[in-house]
Amino acid sequence: EPFVADEYIERLAWRTPGGGSRGGEAFDPKRLLEEFVNHIQELQVMDERIQRKVEKLEQQCQKEAKEFAKKVQELQKSNQVAFQHFQELDEHISYVATKVCHLGDQLEGVNTPRQRAVEAQKLMKYFNEFLDGELKSDVFTNSEKIKEAADIIQKLHLIAQELPFDSLMDFCCYPLSFPGKYHDLECQLIQEFTSAQRRGEISRMREVAAVLLHFKGYSHCVDVYIKQCQEGAFLRNDVFEDAAILCQRVNKQVGEVFSNPETVLAKLIQNIFEVKLQSYVKDQLEEHRKSDAEQYLKNLYDLYTRTTNLSSKLMEFNLGTDKQTFLSKLIKSIFISYLENYIEVEIGYLKSRSAMILQRYYDSKNHQKRSIGTGGIQDLKERIRQRTNLPLGPSIDTHGETFLSQEVVVNLLQETKQAFERCHRLSDPSDLPKNAFRIFSMLVEFLCTEHIDYALETGLAGIPSSDSKNANLYFLDVVHQANTIFHLFDKQFNDHLMPLISSSPKLSECLQKKKDIIEQMEVKLDMGIDTLNCMIGQMKHILAAEQRKTDFKPEDENNVLIQYTNACVKVCGYVRKQVEKIRNSMDGKNVDTVLMEFGVRFHRLIYEHLQQYSYSCMGGMLAICDVAEYRKCAKDFKIALVLQLFDTLHALCNLLVVAPDNLKQVCSGEQLANLDKNILHSFVQLRVDYRSARLARHFS
Repeated sequence: EPFVADEYIERLAWRTPGGGSRGGEAFDPKRLLEEFVNHIQELQVMDERIQRKVEKLEQQCQKEAKEFAKKVQELQKSNQVAFQHFQELDEHISYVATKVCHLGDQLEGVNTPRQRAVEAQKLMKYFNEFLDGELKSDVFTNSEKIKEAADIIQKLHLIAQELPFDSLMDFCCYPLSFPGKYHDLECQLIQEFTSAQRRGEISRMREVAAVLLHFKGYSHCVDVYIKQCQEGAFLRNDVFEDAAILCQRVNKQVGEVFSNPETVLAKLIQNIFEVKLQSYVKDQLEEHRKSDAEQYLKNLYDLYTRTTNLSSKLMEFNLGTDKQTFLSKLIKSIFISYLENYIEVEIGYLKSRSAMILQRYYDSKNHQKRSIGTGGIQDLKERIRQRTNLPLGPSIDTHGETFLSQEVVVNLLQETKQAFERCHRLSDPSDLPKNAFRIFSMLVEFLCTEHIDYALETGLAGIPSSDSKNANLYFLDVVHQANTIFHLFDKQFNDHLMPLISSSPKLSECLQKKKDIIEQMEVKLDMGIDTLNCMIGQMKHILAAEQRKTDFKPEDENNVLIQYTNACVKVCGYVRKQVEKIRNSMDGKNVDTVLMEFGVRFHRLIYEHLQQYSYSCMGGMLAICDVAEYRKCAKDFKIALVLQLFDTLHALCNLLVVAPDNLKQVCSGEQLANLDKNILHSFVQLRVDYRSARLARHFS
C-alpha cells in the first residue's frame, strides 16, 4: 500500500502506551516524545543500512553493464564476419545459377527441335496409317485414349488444311477417310460429354470440353449442354422464377466445366429468352390482344415487369463486357412488336373505359346528359335573370343532385394511375413525356371536362332566381365536391405525372393545361357565386313573412316580453347555416372572399329592412336587440369589415332610443362621427317622435 506519513504517525502513537488519547488522564506526552525520538533514531539507522545496500547494488550493476557492453562488441564483430561470409556465398550462388541457366538454354535449344522432330515423326506415322487404310496404333483402337486420339486428329486436321486442294481430294478418297474419322471422333466426344453431364461428373465434363475446344463441334457441345440444362427446369407455372433458378444453378457449374463460362452462360440466357420466354409471352398476349384490351395491357405490363426483374437478377452474373446492352436487346426482341403500338392501345382503352364509367354513373341516376351552352346569349340571359330577378326562362331542376361522384372520380383516377405506371414501364425513354401527356389529356377530358365541368354547368343552370321561395341552393354542394375532386386530381398530377415529364419540354405544356383548367373552373365558380343573390332573396322572404310593423311600434309599450323578433331569429339561423355551408364548400382565400361579399350583402339587406319601419322607444330597443343578434351572427363570418359594418349599424340604432338632449353627443361619437349626416338623419327620422319640435330642434 502507498506510504502515508500521517497514518504512520497515528498508528505509532496508538501503539505507544499513554499516547492513544489527547487530553485524557491516560495521556503521557513525555513518554510519547521519548517514543518518537527512539523511533526516529531507528529509522535513521535503517536508512543508513539501506543506503549502503543501494550503493553496493549500484556498483554491482555498473560492473555487469561494462561486462555486457564488452560482450555486445564481441558479438558485433562476429556478426560482421558472418555477413562477409554470406556475401561471398551469395556471389558464388549467383555465378553458379547463371551458368546453370545458360546450360539450360543450350539444352532447351537442342531438345526443342528434337521434340518437334519426334512429334512430326509420330504424326507422319499416324498419317501413314490413314493412307494405308488400317489404324493399328493403340491410341486409335483403345476407347480410353480418346483424349490422345482427339489431339492427334486435331493436329492432322490442321495439316490437312495446309495441303493443296488436289492432294486433299485424293487424301479424302482413301479407304479410311480422315474427315470421316474427324467427325466420328467429334461425335464420340460430344456423346461422352452428354453422358458425363447426365451422370453429373463435372471433372469428366471439364476434361472433354477442353478437348472439344479446338474442334469445330465445340459450339454443338455448348448447345447440348444448354439443352440438357433445361430438361425438367420449367415444370412450374412461373417460367420467370424457373429461369432465374436455372441460371443461378448453371452459373455455379459453368465455370467448373468451360474455359469461357461467360460466353456459355450468355448463350443459355439468350436461348431462354428467345425460346421459352418469347413463346410464353406470345401465348399470354395474343389471346387477349384483339378481344380484351384491359387484360392485354395488364398482361403486357406484368410480363414486361417480370422480364425486366429477371434481367436485373441476371445482371449479377458475368456475361461479358456489356451485359446491360445484351439483356436490353433480348428484352426488346421479345416485346418490340407489342411496344410499337402500346400507347395507341392504352389511349383507346382509357378512352372507352372512362366513357363507360361516366355513362354507367349517369345511367344509375337515370340522367341523360344534355348539351348546356356556356357562352354568348345564354350566359347573358342567366346573369341578367339572376341579378335582376327577371324570369327569362326556368332554371333546370336538378332535384338536389350534384352529378359529381367520389366513386367515379376514384375509378377514373385509378385507371389513369395504372395507365401512368404502364406508360412509365413500357414507353421508350424518348417517348415517355409525350405518351404521359396524352394520358393526362384523357384524364382532363373525362374527369375535368366531362364530369366536373358538366356538373358545374348543370349546377349553374340549376341556380334558382333570387325571387324563388324555399329555393334549395345545391350549387354550393357542387362547389364543395368539385373542390375535393380537384385536390385529388392535383395530387395525381404531382405524384404520378410530374416524375414522368419533370425534365422534358412537356412539363410547361402540362402546367399550362392545368392552369387553363383551373381558370376555366374558377370562372364558372365565380358565376355560381351569384348564389348569394338567392340567399339574400331567401332572407328577404323570411323578413317579409315574419317581420310585422307592430314589432317595432307595440301597442302596449310596457308589456313587451321578447328579447328579439321572430324574423331576426329565423334570419340568423338561416345565415349561420349558409356560412357553415360556404366554409365547407370552399377553402383558402376563396372562403374569406365569398364570406365578405355575403356579409356586405347581409348588412345592406338588414340596413334597408330597418329603414322600412318607424320605431317607438320600446320598438327601438327591440331593434337594437335584433341588430345585436345580427352582429353576433356576423362574428361567425370572422371578417373584420363585416363586423365593423354591423357595429356601425348597432350604433345607428342607438339613435332610435337616445334622449333628444343627447342626440348630438351620440352622433359625434367614435363610430358615427365619420358617417354622412344624411344617413344619421335618415335613422333619426324613423323615430315616432321625430316630428316633435323638441327632437327636430336638438338634431338640427
